[in-house]
Parts: sequence; structure tokens; C-alpha cells
Amino acid sequence: MEYPDNIDDWREAGKLAAKALQFGLKQIKPGAMLVDVAESVEQKILSMGGDMAFPTQISCNSIAAHFCPEHDDNAVFEDQVVSLDVGVHVNGAIGDNARTVDLSRKHAQLVKASEDALDNAIKIVKAGISIGEIGRAIQDSITAYGFSPINNLGGHGLDIYNIHCKPTIPNYDTGDSTTLTAGQIIAIEPFATDGAGMIYESDRATIFAMVQKKPVRNMFTRQVMAEVDKYKGLPFTTRWLMKKFPAIKVNFALKEMLNLGIIKDYPPLPEKNKGIVSQAEHTIIITDDGCEILTISD
Repeated sequence: MEYPDNIDDWREAGKLAAKALQFGLKQIKPGAMLVDVAESVEQKILSMGGDMAFPTQISCNSIAAHFCPEHDDNAVFEDQVVSLDVGVHVNGAIGDNARTVDLSRKHAQLVKASEDALDNAIKIVKAGISIGEIGRAIQDSITAYGFSPINNLGGHGLDIYNIHCKPTIPNYDTGDSTTLTAGQIIAIEPFATDGAGMIYESDRATIFAMVQKKPVRNMFTRQVMAEVDKYKGLPFTTRWLMKKFPAIKVNFALKEMLNLGIIKDYPPLPEKNKGIVSQAEHTIIITDDGCEILTISD
């Protein structure tokens, strides 16, 4: 197979994402503030020469994904099950990885279910394998522990400045016969739960992404939109904007941009039956006879 011309950027992004994730996991301790951990991970990424592919996500207990603490969030870690999802980009090439920490010490098997599912999926991945087969490997791994995969969440393709593109990598056997090809870069992302295996969108998003540009009249909105444009379509969070603009300006601008369809919101995703959720994720590149895991540090 031929690797993409920018494979060095993909490998560097993956390596930095893995280092940032390991750094962040060590910060997750009872009494630590969620916002402090998010900030420290993002500072670590910048200090290593990377940039954020998306805001650091810290999803606890029944929240599967898309929770990002705001600048004034005073929540602390206690006895939660915590999923840390970290993304880095280097010239638009993205490394996306996640792991779960069980501070409660009651859900070790749930954490292992998602980790085993990730490992078993990676073992069978190669050019020519179908998406349904990957989903079946994930599903079988998770159900073997007595848990359920989350059926309406999954992995995804990655492209330059594009965190979610085709194909979707399901967490159950969809029967999809679409096959992977050498050189494709994907994130495999099993979610396991002791709940119903379904998530829904809640309210009050703190994560957004620009989807199109439109003219706006309000000066505040134009100023905030110019800042948002710097993220090149990658997700951002209110916390970043509030370092540069007053909260009232940020909230006004975000509301107007949402109403105009300039940005899309990504609200937190709770499990339908309030089940506890664990997550594990790697970014890989498909090869002729397997894959190369990109989100591994030296």
C-alpha cells in the first residue's frame, strides 16, 4: 500500500494525542476539578507543538460523550466512572483517542469490556474487511461481559480538518458489507454500558463547530465568528471563547450563529436508561494485512 503524503503529520498527531491522553488520565483523581483537568490537557497539547482537534471531553457515569466543562464549572471528581476523550491535530491531521477511569472501583468489568472490544476489533481490521464484521467483533466482546454496546454511537473516518467523516464504524453488527481499503484512517470507538445501549441528545451544549459562513450584521457576532473561523471547521467550546470575549458577548453570538445555521451544536449524550458508560478509542490507518495504530506514544 501507499501511505498518504502527509503520513508524518498523522503519526505525529497520533503520538501527541496518546501522550496527552496518558497525561490527562493521571490528573483524574478525587477532588480534582474537571475544568482544571481539561485545561491542563489542552495546555499539554500546545506545549508539545500540537493543536486541539476538539475540546477535551470529560464524560462521567451515564454521559457517553460530548461533555466539556465551562470556564466557571466547579464540579470535582468523586467516585465517578470517567471517560477522557482527547484529540490533537497537526496541520489538520488528527489523532483521536479515549480511555475510561473507574474512580468508584465498582465497574472494572465495564471498563474492560470496552477495552477488550477495541483490542478485538483492531485484531481483525485489514483492507477488505466489512464494517459489519468490525461491529460484530465489538458487540460480541461487550456482550460477553454481560453489557450492551451503545448502538447509536460509533467510530468514524478521519480526514484533514474533519473529525467525523465516512465511514461510520458501528458498535454492533449492522450487516453493512461496505469494506475498508488500505490507506483509510479511522477511529474505532467502542462504548459499553449496563443500560439500554442507546443515547440521546440532552440540552445545553458547550461544544460547537462552524458548518458554513454567512454575513451577519451584529458587530459582536462578527468578532466571535472571526475567532471561530480560526478553528477551520473543527469543534470548539465556549470556554475557549470566554478567554477572549465577555460571556454575554459569547452567548449572544453563539445564539445568533446557531439560529442562522452558521454553527452546529453538540450537546452531551446521556444513556437512555442512565446506565454507566465506558469508552475506549484508537486512531488507526488500514493496511493490506492489518493496521497501524497511530495513537501510541513512543
